[in-house]
Amino acid sequence: MSWVTVGHVRDLTPGEGRTFVVDGHQIAVFLLPDGSLRATAAVCPHKGGPLADGQIDSNVVVCPLHQYAFAFESGLCTTGEVEAVPVYAARLLNEEIHIRL
Repeated sequence: MSWVTVGHVRDLTPGEGRTFVVDGHQIAVFLLPDGSLRATAAVCPHKGGPLADGQIDSNVVVCPLHQYAFAFESGLCTTGEVEAVPVYAARLLNEEIHIRL
């Protein structure tokens, strides 16, 4: 697995997500209010909702279409019988956003 630079921290707003395309994969990156980063697949497996547009807290992102919540740590759906989403390690290094693939 390698780290890939996807953008700059100024591309993100605390408490919100943004989708980046990395090696053909859409990845949603979230800047939590505490300054930490989380990253998941950007597309909800239920009906293709845009996870980067979902509501977040420190543990989950909620799909804006049908309110399924996915845990940042595992990608598992915490609110229903929906397939898990891939999760990715994310970090800030010199103000750049890095995702591990």
